[in-house]
Amino acid sequence: EAHLAESGGGLVHAGDSLTLSCAASGFTLDYYGIKWVRQAPGKGPEWIADIRDSGLTWYGDSVKGRFSISRDIDKNKVYLQMSSLKSDGSAVYYCAWRDSIWGITGPTSLWGQGTQFTVVE
Repeated sequence: EAHLAESGGGLVHAGDSLTLSCAASGFTLDYYGIKWVRQAPGKGPEWIADIRDSGLTWYGDSVKGRFSISRDIDKNKVYLQMSSLKSDGSAVYYCAWRDSIWGITGPTSLWGQGTQFTVVE
């Protein structure tokens, strides 16, 4: 059974750096693209980055230049390295199959449980 599990959340200060991890099981990352989506309190989901099965990466405008998505095929993990964190970065961060639909889990849509971090001034 396919499964995604995020980790690495917590409390950080503005300007700090943090790396989130997304551990995949039940499938291999070289055949699946993975995306990171965040949801801030009271707001809708925001796509922030994805890495294709080919390894190509894409970023949302709000994080471009500050966040970096990468993967380790051997460990079957995807990472989101974040730097120069801002207070508006406080959110629950989810990893998912790239074509997943928000809130839907099924044959083509898979989400992790999310990891939360808060950025304080």
